Amino acid sequence: LADPDRALFLSETGGEPSGYTMVVFGEPADPDVAAAVTVRPTAELSKCYVLPEFHGGGIAAALISASVEAARERGARSVWLGVNQQNVRANRFYEKSGFARVGTKRFLVGARYEDDFVRALEL
Repeated sequence: LADPDRALFLSETGGEPSGYTMVVFGEPADPDVAAAVTVRPTAELSKCYVLPEFHGGGIAAALISASVEAARERGARSVWLGVNQQNVRANRFYEKSGFARVGTKRFLVGARYEDDFVRALEL
């Protein structure tokens, strides 16, 4: 939380946490992401979680909006994220939010490789 290269946004519903996002400022270290995200400087939308009982209520959209605005204020010209290719709901949401698919990134989980879509939003 004290890292100046990260910003955390928390939503509350009825005084209780209902979701959060985290933005990581700086250039991507992953070579797949660095190749896919061409609009620089950029920031990563690293986390976006909303408790299931609050899905569909606009919380994720509000958190994304706050995160994108924070990236813009820090001078980013784009925001990128990685999302599981099989997560249809998340991909639909990010597409609706303006994040276009710009590539894939590969990473090792245990002994096998996984591929995520890389999505980016130009600011």
